Amino acid sequence: MKALVYNGPRNVSVENVPDPKIEQPTDVMVRITATNICGSDLHMYEGRTDIEPGRVLGHENLGEVVEVGEAVVRIKKGDMVCLPFNIGCGFCKNCDKGFTALCLTVNPGMAGAAYGFADMGPFNGGQAEFLRVPFGDFNCLRLPPDAREKETDYVMVADIFPTGWHATVLAGLKPGNSCAIYGAGPVGLMAAYSAVLRGATKVFSVDRHPDRLALAEKIGAIPIDDSKGSPVEQILAQTGGEGADVGCECVGYQAHDPQGRESSATSFTWARPSPR
Repeated sequence: MKALVYNGPRNVSVENVPDPKIEQPTDVMVRITATNICGSDLHMYEGRTDIEPGRVLGHENLGEVVEVGEAVVRIKKGDMVCLPFNIGCGFCKNCDKGFTALCLTVNPGMAGAAYGFADMGPFNGGQAEFLRVPFGDFNCLRLPPDAREKETDYVMVADIFPTGWHATVLAGLKPGNSCAIYGAGPVGLMAAYSAVLRGATKVFSVDRHPDRLALAEKIGAIPIDDSKGSPVEQILAQTGGEGADVGCECVGYQAHDPQGRESSATSFTWARPSPR
């Protein structure tokens, strides 16, 4: 099959690689029809991780089930499925508590596994024609009948949307709260949208790219342009000096200061005083 292979920093290529096969009776084989490029893929692409050459990238995947192992019960051939990026078993003590990102089964010796990701097990990613999915009954999210026509929407459920949603959960957002969200990239926009859906009264979206801020405003957030002044002061000015009730940091460790210098602590530093 054709797949996107990591060769080294800033060097990836589409190569012919061996087709994946059913290895365990709980496996499912998926023909990939939609996949996203994540910011985390760029961390690996730029050489910021120790991912080894030869790995197939891609952890945001969606496609059609083409084969199932003999122990798979729920998922059927022909199902359209979305594949959350973390691989879990569904039965270890962490998965049982809902901490599926810290599964103790699929990657022995370490808590957690993912497709095509540095230090997250030997699993290849889905920027390829086919993908083997371990514990398919647990890891395949079966999609509604309109999945084929809306696959570019549903593929967001593999990572971006639930990551943004989970940020608001970790922040303790409650209906009626105000929320400051730093970063209006894909995850930040999904966090802002999640905050709106979860009943926030005001959602402040902090960024400096006009196109991103325009999208944030379109989904109901208040755009805060940090290139025009301290975002903390701007949020304080719009909340009567109180600040937001909760906050989400959605930039990550490649944050840049207003002068364009990489500074991973910038958005964390700003985010702390913004909420009350």
